[in-house]
Amino acid sequence: MLSYILKRLVISVLTLFTIATITFFLMHTVPGGPFIGEKPLSKVALENLNKKYGLDKPVPVQYVNYLKNAIRGDLGTSLTKLGQSVSGTIIRAFPVSLRLGLFSMFISTTIGVLFGVIAALKHGKWEDRAVMLTATLGIAVPSFVVATVSIIIFSVQLKVLPAYGFDRFSQYIMPGFALSFSSLSFMARLMRSSMLDVIHQDYIKTARAKGLKAHVVIFKHALRNAILPIVTYIGPLAAGILTGSFVIEKIFNIPGLGRYFVESITQRDYPTILGVTVFYGAFLIAMNFLVDLSYGVIDPRIKIDK
Repeated sequence: MLSYILKRLVISVLTLFTIATITFFLMHTVPGGPFIGEKPLSKVALENLNKKYGLDKPVPVQYVNYLKNAIRGDLGTSLTKLGQSVSGTIIRAFPVSLRLGLFSMFISTTIGVLFGVIAALKHGKWEDRAVMLTATLGIAVPSFVVATVSIIIFSVQLKVLPAYGFDRFSQYIMPGFALSFSSLSFMARLMRSSMLDVIHQDYIKTARAKGLKAHVVIFKHALRNAILPIVTYIGPLAAGILTGSFVIEKIFNIPGLGRYFVESITQRDYPTILGVTVFYGAFLIAMNFLVDLSYGVIDPRIKIDK
Protein backbone atom coordinates (compact mmCIF):
# COMPACT_ATOMS: atom_id res chain seq x y z
CA MET A 1 0.00 0.00 0.00
CA LEU A 2 2.76 2.46 0.92
CA SER A 3 4.64 1.84 -2.33
CA TYR A 4 1.41 2.38 -4.28
CA ILE A 5 0.75 5.70 -2.52
CA LEU A 6 4.32 6.91 -3.11
CA LYS A 7 4.12 5.94 -6.77
CA ARG A 8 0.85 7.84 -7.17
CA LEU A 9 2.34 10.91 -5.46
CA VAL A 10 5.28 10.97 -7.88
CA ILE A 11 2.94 10.59 -10.85
CA SER A 12 0.69 13.34 -9.46
CA VAL A 13 3.57 15.81 -9.11
CA LEU A 14 4.74 15.08 -12.67
CA THR A 15 1.18 15.50 -13.94
CA LEU A 16 0.78 18.86 -12.22
CA PHE A 17 4.14 19.99 -13.60
CA THR A 18 3.00 19.04 -17.11
CA ILE A 19 -0.34 20.84 -16.68
CA ALA A 20 1.36 24.02 -15.45
CA THR A 21 3.94 23.93 -18.26
CA ILE A 22 1.45 23.40 -21.09
CA THR A 23 -0.95 26.02 -19.71
CA PHE A 24 1.82 28.58 -19.24
CA PHE A 25 3.15 28.41 -22.78
CA LEU A 26 -0.30 28.14 -24.37
CA MET A 27 -1.34 31.35 -22.62
CA HIS A 28 1.56 33.25 -24.07
CA THR A 29 0.71 32.14 -27.61
CA VAL A 30 -2.70 33.83 -27.43
CA PRO A 31 -2.71 37.32 -28.98
CA GLY A 32 -3.36 40.26 -26.69
CA GLY A 33 -2.51 40.92 -23.08
CA PRO A 34 -3.99 41.81 -19.69
CA PHE A 35 -3.45 45.54 -20.15
CA ILE A 36 -5.00 45.88 -23.61
CA GLY A 37 -8.58 47.09 -23.20
CA GLU A 38 -11.10 49.40 -24.82
CA LYS A 39 -9.04 52.43 -23.80
CA PRO A 40 -5.46 51.85 -24.97
CA LEU A 41 -2.73 52.81 -22.51
CA SER A 42 0.23 54.96 -23.43
CA LYS A 43 3.44 53.21 -24.37
CA VAL A 44 5.16 54.35 -21.17
CA ALA A 45 2.30 53.17 -18.95
CA LEU A 46 2.20 49.80 -20.71
CA GLU A 47 5.97 49.34 -20.29
CA ASN A 48 5.76 50.21 -16.60
CA LEU A 49 2.94 47.72 -15.99
CA ASN A 50 4.77 44.95 -17.82
CA LYS A 51 7.91 45.69 -15.82
CA LYS A 52 6.00 45.73 -12.52
CA TYR A 53 4.53 42.26 -13.10
CA GLY A 54 7.60 40.80 -14.81
CA LEU A 55 5.96 40.50 -18.23
CA ASP A 56 8.81 42.38 -19.89
CA LYS A 57 11.15 39.43 -19.35
CA PRO A 58 11.54 36.56 -21.87
CA VAL A 59 8.88 33.85 -21.59
CA PRO A 60 11.35 31.14 -20.41
CA VAL A 61 12.50 33.44 -17.58
CA GLN A 62 8.90 34.12 -16.60
CA TYR A 63 8.27 30.37 -16.60
CA VAL A 64 11.19 29.61 -14.28
CA ASN A 65 10.18 32.43 -11.93
CA TYR A 66 6.62 31.13 -11.82
CA LEU A 67 7.76 27.61 -10.93
CA LYS A 68 10.01 28.92 -8.15
CA ASN A 69 7.13 30.91 -6.64
CA ALA A 70 4.62 28.06 -7.09
CA ILE A 71 6.87 25.63 -5.22
CA ARG A 72 6.78 28.06 -2.28
CA GLY A 73 2.98 28.21 -2.50
CA ASP A 74 2.85 31.63 -4.14
CA LEU A 75 0.54 31.52 -7.15
CA GLY A 76 1.04 35.18 -7.93
CA THR A 77 -1.13 38.30 -7.91
CA SER A 78 -4.04 39.04 -10.20
CA LEU A 79 -3.16 41.41 -13.03
CA THR A 80 -6.68 42.80 -13.34
CA LYS A 81 -7.88 42.90 -9.70
CA LEU A 82 -5.61 45.26 -7.81
CA GLY A 83 -4.05 43.76 -4.71
CA GLN A 84 -5.81 40.39 -4.93
CA SER A 85 -3.66 37.28 -4.75
CA VAL A 86 -4.60 34.22 -6.78
CA SER A 87 -4.49 32.06 -3.65
CA GLY A 88 -6.86 34.46 -1.90
CA THR A 89 -9.28 34.33 -4.83
CA ILE A 90 -9.29 30.52 -4.77
CA ILE A 91 -9.76 30.42 -0.98
CA ARG A 92 -12.64 32.88 -1.22
CA ALA A 93 -14.41 31.46 -4.29
CA PHE A 94 -13.90 27.71 -3.91
CA PRO A 95 -16.22 27.28 -0.87
CA VAL A 96 -19.05 28.77 -2.92
CA SER A 97 -18.44 26.33 -5.78
CA LEU A 98 -18.04 23.55 -3.22
CA ARG A 99 -21.49 24.14 -1.72
CA LEU A 100 -23.12 24.17 -5.13
CA GLY A 101 -21.07 21.16 -6.21
CA LEU A 102 -21.95 19.05 -3.16
CA PHE A 103 -25.64 19.78 -3.67
CA SER A 104 -25.37 18.88 -7.37
CA MET A 105 -23.39 15.72 -6.57
CA PHE A 106 -26.08 14.65 -4.12
CA ILE A 107 -28.78 15.12 -6.76
CA SER A 108 -26.75 13.35 -9.47
CA THR A 109 -25.78 10.35 -7.36
CA THR A 110 -29.02 9.66 -5.51
CA ILE A 111 -31.45 10.24 -8.36
CA GLY A 112 -29.14 8.82 -11.04
CA VAL A 113 -28.53 5.56 -9.14
CA LEU A 114 -32.20 5.27 -8.17
CA PHE A 115 -33.41 5.80 -11.74
CA GLY A 116 -30.82 3.35 -13.06
CA VAL A 117 -31.89 0.63 -10.62
CA ILE A 118 -35.58 1.18 -11.42
CA ALA A 119 -34.90 1.03 -15.16
CA ALA A 120 -32.94 -2.23 -14.78
CA LEU A 121 -35.55 -3.90 -12.58
CA LYS A 122 -38.35 -2.78 -14.90
CA HIS A 123 -36.41 -3.63 -18.06
CA GLY A 124 -38.55 -3.30 -21.17
CA LYS A 125 -41.50 -1.73 -19.34
CA TRP A 126 -42.76 1.84 -19.38
CA GLU A 127 -40.63 2.81 -16.35
CA ASP A 128 -37.51 1.75 -18.22
CA ARG A 129 -38.50 3.67 -21.34
CA ALA A 130 -39.35 6.79 -19.31
CA VAL A 131 -35.96 6.76 -17.55
CA MET A 132 -34.10 6.23 -20.82
CA LEU A 133 -36.01 9.04 -22.52
CA THR A 134 -35.22 11.42 -19.65
CA ALA A 135 -31.57 10.31 -19.62
CA THR A 136 -31.23 10.84 -23.36
CA LEU A 137 -32.64 14.36 -23.07
CA GLY A 138 -30.34 15.10 -20.15
CA ILE A 139 -27.24 14.08 -22.10
CA ALA A 140 -28.30 15.83 -25.32
CA VAL A 141 -29.45 19.17 -23.86
CA PRO A 142 -26.61 21.51 -22.72
CA SER A 143 -26.61 22.76 -19.14
CA PHE A 144 -27.02 26.40 -20.16
CA VAL A 145 -30.25 25.51 -21.98
CA VAL A 146 -31.54 23.72 -18.86
CA ALA A 147 -30.59 26.76 -16.77
CA THR A 148 -32.26 29.23 -19.15
CA VAL A 149 -35.48 27.21 -19.43
CA SER A 150 -35.58 26.79 -15.64
CA ILE A 151 -35.29 30.56 -15.12
CA ILE A 152 -38.06 31.25 -17.66
CA ILE A 153 -40.46 28.72 -16.12
CA PHE A 154 -39.79 28.93 -12.38
CA SER A 155 -38.62 32.52 -12.02
CA VAL A 156 -40.28 34.54 -14.77
CA GLN A 157 -43.59 32.72 -15.24
CA LEU A 158 -44.31 30.88 -11.97
CA LYS A 159 -42.21 33.19 -9.75
CA VAL A 160 -41.50 30.42 -7.22
CA LEU A 161 -37.69 30.33 -7.34
CA PRO A 162 -35.14 33.18 -7.38
CA ALA A 163 -33.07 33.60 -10.53
CA TYR A 164 -29.88 34.81 -8.86
CA GLY A 165 -28.06 34.85 -5.53
CA PHE A 166 -26.71 32.10 -3.35
CA ASP A 167 -27.76 32.81 0.25
CA ARG A 168 -30.91 30.69 0.77
CA PHE A 169 -31.66 27.06 0.00
CA SER A 170 -34.23 28.06 -2.62
CA GLN A 171 -31.39 29.72 -4.56
CA TYR A 172 -29.55 26.37 -4.77
CA ILE A 173 -32.35 24.48 -6.51
CA MET A 174 -32.18 25.75 -10.09
CA PRO A 175 -28.39 25.98 -10.47
CA GLY A 176 -28.01 22.63 -8.68
CA PHE A 177 -30.49 20.95 -11.01
CA ALA A 178 -29.04 22.56 -14.13
CA LEU A 179 -25.52 21.53 -13.11
CA SER A 180 -26.50 17.95 -12.23
CA PHE A 181 -28.99 17.10 -14.99
CA SER A 182 -26.41 15.88 -17.50
CA SER A 183 -24.39 13.83 -14.99
CA LEU A 184 -27.61 12.48 -13.45
CA SER A 185 -28.71 11.25 -16.86
CA PHE A 186 -25.35 9.63 -17.59
CA MET A 187 -25.33 7.93 -14.19
CA ALA A 188 -28.82 6.56 -14.78
CA ARG A 189 -27.79 4.99 -18.09
CA LEU A 190 -24.53 3.68 -16.62
CA MET A 191 -26.28 2.24 -13.55
CA ARG A 192 -28.96 0.59 -15.67
CA SER A 193 -26.40 -1.12 -17.88
CA SER A 194 -24.29 -2.28 -14.93
CA MET A 195 -27.30 -3.45 -12.95
CA LEU A 196 -28.67 -5.46 -15.88
CA ASP A 197 -25.34 -7.24 -16.14
CA VAL A 198 -25.13 -7.99 -12.40
CA ILE A 199 -28.69 -9.24 -11.80
CA HIS A 200 -28.15 -11.98 -14.39
CA GLN A 201 -25.04 -13.31 -12.66
CA ASP A 202 -25.12 -16.77 -11.10
CA TYR A 203 -24.59 -15.57 -7.53
CA ILE A 204 -27.71 -13.36 -7.78
CA LYS A 205 -29.74 -16.33 -9.02
CA THR A 206 -28.36 -18.39 -6.14
CA ALA A 207 -29.31 -15.71 -3.61
CA ARG A 208 -32.84 -15.66 -4.97
CA ALA A 209 -33.02 -19.45 -4.94
CA LYS A 210 -32.12 -19.42 -1.22
CA GLY A 211 -35.28 -17.44 -0.57
CA LEU A 212 -33.69 -14.09 0.28
CA LYS A 213 -36.03 -11.14 0.09
CA ALA A 214 -35.93 -9.10 -3.09
CA HIS A 215 -34.68 -5.89 -1.44
CA VAL A 216 -31.85 -7.82 0.26
CA VAL A 217 -30.75 -9.36 -3.04
CA ILE A 218 -30.86 -6.01 -4.84
CA PHE A 219 -29.35 -3.65 -2.27
CA LYS A 220 -26.96 -5.95 -0.42
CA HIS A 221 -25.65 -8.13 -3.23
CA ALA A 222 -26.41 -6.65 -6.66
CA LEU A 223 -26.06 -2.93 -5.96
CA ARG A 224 -22.67 -3.23 -4.27
CA ASN A 225 -21.07 -4.68 -7.41
CA ALA A 226 -23.13 -2.74 -9.94
CA ILE A 227 -22.17 0.61 -8.44
CA LEU A 228 -18.43 0.29 -9.21
CA PRO A 229 -18.73 2.03 -12.64
CA ILE A 230 -20.56 4.88 -10.90
CA VAL A 231 -17.71 5.25 -8.40
CA THR A 232 -15.25 5.43 -11.30
CA TYR A 233 -17.30 8.19 -12.92
CA ILE A 234 -17.66 10.14 -9.66
CA GLY A 235 -13.92 10.96 -9.52
CA PRO A 236 -13.61 13.28 -12.53
CA LEU A 237 -17.25 14.35 -12.14
CA ALA A 238 -16.65 15.56 -8.59
CA ALA A 239 -13.57 17.52 -9.61
CA GLY A 240 -15.48 19.20 -12.42
CA ILE A 241 -18.58 20.01 -10.37
CA LEU A 242 -16.94 20.93 -7.08
CA THR A 243 -14.50 23.39 -8.63
CA GLY A 244 -17.36 25.21 -10.27
CA SER A 245 -19.33 25.20 -13.47
CA PHE A 246 -18.20 28.09 -15.63
CA VAL A 247 -21.51 28.56 -17.44
CA ILE A 248 -23.93 27.91 -14.56
CA GLU A 249 -22.16 30.26 -12.16
CA LYS A 250 -22.17 32.97 -14.79
CA ILE A 251 -25.88 32.54 -15.61
CA PHE A 252 -27.03 32.58 -11.97
CA ASN A 253 -24.49 35.23 -10.90
CA ILE A 254 -22.83 32.93 -8.36
CA PRO A 255 -19.43 34.20 -7.14
CA GLY A 256 -17.72 30.81 -7.45
CA LEU A 257 -14.41 29.66 -8.86
CA GLY A 258 -15.82 28.97 -12.32
CA ARG A 259 -17.01 32.53 -12.72
CA TYR A 260 -13.61 33.96 -11.78
CA PHE A 261 -11.90 31.54 -14.15
CA VAL A 262 -14.03 32.71 -17.08
CA GLU A 263 -13.32 36.34 -16.24
CA SER A 264 -9.58 35.67 -16.00
CA ILE A 265 -9.55 34.13 -19.49
CA THR A 266 -11.41 37.03 -21.10
CA GLN A 267 -9.14 39.52 -19.33
CA ARG A 268 -5.88 37.61 -20.04
CA ASP A 269 -5.16 37.45 -16.30
CA TYR A 270 -2.27 34.99 -16.59
CA PRO A 271 -1.61 34.27 -12.89
CA THR A 272 -5.31 33.57 -12.19
CA ILE A 273 -5.62 31.31 -15.24
CA LEU A 274 -2.56 29.34 -14.19
CA GLY A 275 -3.50 29.19 -10.52
CA VAL A 276 -7.05 27.96 -11.09
CA THR A 277 -5.92 25.46 -13.74
CA VAL A 278 -3.28 23.98 -11.44
CA PHE A 279 -5.78 23.90 -8.56
CA TYR A 280 -8.33 22.15 -10.77
CA GLY A 281 -5.69 19.64 -11.90
CA ALA A 282 -4.66 18.91 -8.30
CA PHE A 283 -8.27 18.45 -7.27
CA LEU A 284 -8.96 16.08 -10.17
CA ILE A 285 -5.88 13.99 -9.32
CA ALA A 286 -6.90 13.84 -5.65
CA MET A 287 -10.45 12.75 -6.46
CA ASN A 288 -9.25 10.00 -8.80
CA PHE A 289 -6.87 8.78 -6.09
CA LEU A 290 -9.70 8.63 -3.55
CA VAL A 291 -11.82 6.72 -6.04
CA ASP A 292 -9.04 4.15 -6.51
CA LEU A 293 -8.79 3.70 -2.74
CA SER A 294 -12.55 3.28 -2.42
CA TYR A 295 -12.54 0.25 -4.75
CA GLY A 296 -11.01 -1.91 -2.04
CA VAL A 297 -13.64 -0.76 0.46
CA ILE A 298 -16.59 -1.42 -1.84
CA ASP A 299 -15.29 -4.73 -3.16
CA PRO A 300 -12.69 -6.45 -0.91
CA ARG A 301 -11.68 -8.69 -3.83
CA ILE A 302 -9.97 -5.70 -5.45
CA LYS A 303 -6.37 -5.13 -4.33
CA ILE A 304 -5.27 -1.65 -5.40
CA ASP A 305 -1.59 -2.28 -4.67
CA LYS A 306 -1.62 -4.95 -7.39
